Amino acid sequence: MTKSTAISTPKVALPAISDESGLERYIRSAQNFPLLTADEEYNYATAFRNNHDKAAAEKLITSHLRLVVSVAYDFRNYGIPVGDLIASGNLGLMQALQKFDPERGFRFSTYAMFWIRAEIYETILNNWSMVKIGTSANQKRVFFNLARAKRALGIMDNNLSGDQAAQIAEYLDVPESDVVNMAGRISARDLSLNRPAHDEAGSADILSNLADTGDSIEDRVERAQFRRMGHELLTKHMADLPERDREILIARRLSDPVQTLEQLSEKHGISRERVRQIEERAFAKLRNAILQDTKK
Repeated sequence: MTKSTAISTPKVALPAISDESGLERYIRSAQNFPLLTADEEYNYATAFRNNHDKAAAEKLITSHLRLVVSVAYDFRNYGIPVGDLIASGNLGLMQALQKFDPERGFRFSTYAMFWIRAEIYETILNNWSMVKIGTSANQKRVFFNLARAKRALGIMDNNLSGDQAAQIAEYLDVPESDVVNMAGRISARDLSLNRPAHDEAGSADILSNLADTGDSIEDRVERAQFRRMGHELLTKHMADLPERDREILIARRLSDPVQTLEQLSEKHGISRERVRQIEERAFAKLRNAILQDTKK
């Protein structure tokens, strides 16, 4: 049975993020914690999972604080202070530690990334406006992808027509009502700190006219959402496979380097053809389970 326990914030000397200088000191302090090797990470994660070793937990948490900072800066353009995003990301980091299973073969940073981003998403949605938005999966999808969808469809209007809302709904695969409601909430923001001080010609916000040659935040968030969903589905349904089937599938499809049929044949005491059959059967079962889950 999986063991879990609540852990408190690691007791390490980090400066408070109360202002810009505090944020800079925090980042410098976070970068001073050493990165862990795969073996060190596995040993610390195992010690925490099996023995609730708080010292091991602190080693894992502090070595990944710089990852939280990096993710938080990816979302700095949503108007939320970076310090608040870091605080949310740290909460996600500790939630990841409570659920992380080192025996699955994943690095902790890969697993923690999804939890860090999930907490930051919630912080953005809960604080972007005084009115709570994005309470459903479809609404969140529209919130983070509306601008990208409008660009893809060549829609420049802020006030969407019925046809435009329908096009966006089809593009994002969400109900048209979610597009209309979310577009209205976004266009009626409480107050933009970048708005001109006076409604005069030539007083438009310069930042809004600068070309962004990089990937948009919406594109990055959507990719992260798909990666997170794929990881969760893979982890969920891999656990349903028989132990030998799961081990062979990981060795043949999810390992680097890939183990040969001969190696697995000797390890499990079966023929190479039997190894191949088990691999194909396990892969088909996993694929079908994931496809069925995505249709729910």
